[in-house]
Amino acid sequence: TLQVGMASYILFSPQSQATAWAIAGVLALTMLPFTIIGPFVAPLLDRWSRRNVALWSDVIRATLAAVIGIIIATGATTGVWAIVLYGALLVAMSINRFMLAGLSAGLQHTVDSDEYLTASSIVPTIGPLGVVIGAILGFAARLGLGGVLTPNQADAVVFGLAAVMFVGSVLVCRGFARDALGPTSRPEASSAGSVRAVAAGLAEAGRHLRTRPVAVLALALMAITRLLFGLLSVAVILAARHLWNPSDQPAAALADLTLWGLATGAGFILAAPTVPLLTRRLGLGRTAQLLLLSCAVVSVVTMLTTAKWPLYVLSFLIGLGVQSFKICVDTIVQAHVDERFKGRAFTFYDMGFNGAFVLAGVVAGLLLPPHGLSVGVFAGIAVTYAACWLVLRWGVRRLGAATFEKGTEDLTGAGSPPAR
Repeated sequence: TLQVGMASYILFSPQSQATAWAIAGVLALTMLPFTIIGPFVAPLLDRWSRRNVALWSDVIRATLAAVIGIIIATGATTGVWAIVLYGALLVAMSINRFMLAGLSAGLQHTVDSDEYLTASSIVPTIGPLGVVIGAILGFAARLGLGGVLTPNQADAVVFGLAAVMFVGSVLVCRGFARDALGPTSRPEASSAGSVRAVAAGLAEAGRHLRTRPVAVLALALMAITRLLFGLLSVAVILAARHLWNPSDQPAAALADLTLWGLATGAGFILAAPTVPLLTRRLGLGRTAQLLLLSCAVVSVVTMLTTAKWPLYVLSFLIGLGVQSFKICVDTIVQAHVDERFKGRAFTFYDMGFNGAFVLAGVVAGLLLPPHGLSVGVFAGIAVTYAACWLVLRWGVRRLGAATFEKGTEDLTGAGSPPAR
């Protein structure tokens, strides 16, 4: 809801003029800070209580969401208040990524080690479901309150809803024991906070990842596929604002983008049952290859139309494929990275995830036309998905198909589960 409110305020206010570079700025504001500071805070997730990280993250985000809502509602968005507004947004989004990395690292404390695929199929649906709910609430606030409140005040309501939801998350966190999500072992507190210790911890995690080539390959492909999905997202935002609707009608553009978000969100949510079903029949390695190849084929079709309803359907399919591939990557990282490195590993994961979206905004600014849709760019997206498929196909043959099946034993019945 926080992200939806921010996008609505920055890109769909009557005074705003959405361009690819403006969208890139929003992506940079929300995602780049954690990409930069991630390496410095990553070791903390392997030392601090991950349950407490989640709890205090949401306490801070609830406070920041309330502050942002008040600033926007009062219209005090210039001068020093603009600095406070965007600073609060920056901090809130950075904390979000830090918390999500901690929750991912703590997953193994909630499931058995042969159930990583099943768990990784369920957990990632929560975020997209939240985005869908946030999009509905954001659009409902704009539409339902448009005749009573100004657009800024309607956006402020969205931030107020976000604050309430963060408080609800705090109450849920309080139900977990302090050490319920790990870590199980921690470095000495006397040295863990020093710059030298942070650097040593990162180097240690890097050396560990180099011994896990399957995880490294999966992380690299995840970043590339997220870049491609981010590029599609920017193209659709521009099309909604400048092609499908007059540029001076941001409310109609927001409605179209909400429908697009519902379509892609539905694909994200459907990924949860799709990946286990495919993995049970094909195995994880073949499933991941099929998903990348399918995204390449669907991306070819996007070159053939500029109409919004066909693009909604195609975006649903790409959302299904990209999110399903993410589930495969989550499973691989969970299964191949040792527990004491998972906080750092999933911080690296989020850095790649965030950096890919920021880079997508930059690429969009350089390559996309003002109305967003480009046959050449969509062709490049299709070719890149196909290249990812070929790289993964080579990786499965090079590293061994059985290596990619770790963490899926509860579905495939292959071998005995690794010890926890």
